[in-house]
Amino acid sequence: MSKTAAKDRTQITMRDIARMAGVSESTVSRALAGSQLVAEHTRLRILELARSTKYAVNEHARNLALGQTRTIEVLFPIERGTLQRVSDPFFVDMVAELIDALSTHDYDVLLSTSPPWSEVRPGCAFLGGRADGVIFVGQGRHREEIAEFARDNRIVVTWGAGGRRDEGCVIGTDNVRGGYLAARHLIALGRRQIAFLGDCTLPEIEERYEGYCAALREAGMEPGDALRINAPFDIDGARTVTVGLDRFGRHFDAIFAASDMIAMAAMANLQAAGARIPDDVAVVGFDDVAMAAHMHPALTTVRQNIAEGAQLMTAKIMAMLQGEKPKGEMLPAKLIIRDSCGAPLSMRQESGDQT
Repeated sequence: MSKTAAKDRTQITMRDIARMAGVSESTVSRALAGSQLVAEHTRLRILELARSTKYAVNEHARNLALGQTRTIEVLFPIERGTLQRVSDPFFVDMVAELIDALSTHDYDVLLSTSPPWSEVRPGCAFLGGRADGVIFVGQGRHREEIAEFARDNRIVVTWGAGGRRDEGCVIGTDNVRGGYLAARHLIALGRRQIAFLGDCTLPEIEERYEGYCAALREAGMEPGDALRINAPFDIDGARTVTVGLDRFGRHFDAIFAASDMIAMAAMANLQAAGARIPDDVAVVGFDDVAMAAHMHPALTTVRQNIAEGAQLMTAKIMAMLQGEKPKGEMLPAKLIIRDSCGAPLSMRQESGDQT
């Protein structure tokens, strides 16, 4: 074995491989990257040399040379002053799916909660050259800022409420349809005093409320502010729900919560107060996070297909990296019937996932 081949793997360089193969360093680089510009027999010889010498490609150096990081920033524009965290069940499920989807393209994920417009701690790995693109998960109260950012920066995908042409590539769920399905289902079960829990100042929640109102009006029931409780997406939501339910007393027989987390908080508060779910109060959530099926009773909810959404956002941002300009898409909402709504077994067997 040559002295070069006997070197420790940390000492082997691309120059060494090029010398042993009798080719240039650029040819070695192309061969290791799988380029079709290198003759097959040369590429195989270089790969065998790299294997036998335990040569490891310096990915950081290669990416710098190529002008890329192989990293996508996943940014959660979380509201300052609230207790919402990336540990929110929906965020956790979405991050897991995005990591899986992006890894199939050999991309890493960099998580961030500091958008570039933040007055407290402005930041953006993408603008700082540490990521090749950005995926915003949720719009919060920053819909306009995200839309402007997407207009100014080419490789940006957003999860949220769509429908506006000036917002770039937005992927999300048909929230209006989802809200309609939830309320229509509760009405079909004979519920007439259906409370809505959610913060309608947020784009996605406003759409879910719009669907809820449409279902009520279709059934000849006029929505009223008395049955709408502002419940934010954080652990304070549990306290807000409690205050709202105390204000109502027992003048409601169902709840449509704008997220599973809010629904689960409401269920816990109702049960602590002695209410029976679903006998006294039927509950429907929105998201279908992983833990929804394991609640007691299991939570009926509107499913956002998080896995499909993550794969779609990944496909869109990969297309952007290739110079394409993909359009946004809305995924269908599905009603997943479980125990918390009180639907009879026959209804569940006949209907299954409602579209």
